[in-house]
Amino acid sequence: MNVEIVAGYVPGAIGRIVELHGAYYWRHAGFGLYFEGKVACELSEFLHRLDCACNGIWLALCDGRVEGAIVIDGARAESEGAHLRWFIVSDAMRGLGLGGKLIAAALDHCRRQNFPKAYLWTFEGLHAARHLYEKHGFRLTEQHRGNQWGTEVNEQRFEALLSRP
Repeated sequence: MNVEIVAGYVPGAIGRIVELHGAYYWRHAGFGLYFEGKVACELSEFLHRLDCACNGIWLALCDGRVEGAIVIDGARAESEGAHLRWFIVSDAMRGLGLGGKLIAAALDHCRRQNFPKAYLWTFEGLHAARHLYEKHGFRLTEQHRGNQWGTEVNEQRFEALLSRP
């Protein structure tokens, strides 16, 4: 088994990232068609902007197959912070350290771009992910009931202040 973290898009990544999100969040949170469609549309739109240096995607590949992903959308990094999005690791690869490597790669990009902070939206109950976020300097800054993913959950915003060189 050959596992590597690579920067940039590879053919099939959109479909695989959507598949990973759709299946995982259906099983663990009851998210359905609305959520999967939202991921597909927003991720596709984002990838049309991937050529901007402020943006990035990192993939965990196992023998060439996408088994994890993370994105930094830096379009509003100076005013709002860099937006960490679409972080996922497949069930088969959880517990192998890929999540931490993906987050580290994304935050390294933010620091190289000299972004003041990064943020992400998630929801209560994703304990392993929250542990990784906090391990990498993210702190809970806001929470409220909401349905931005199509199902009402306790939405949470986490932020990490990034040291500037």
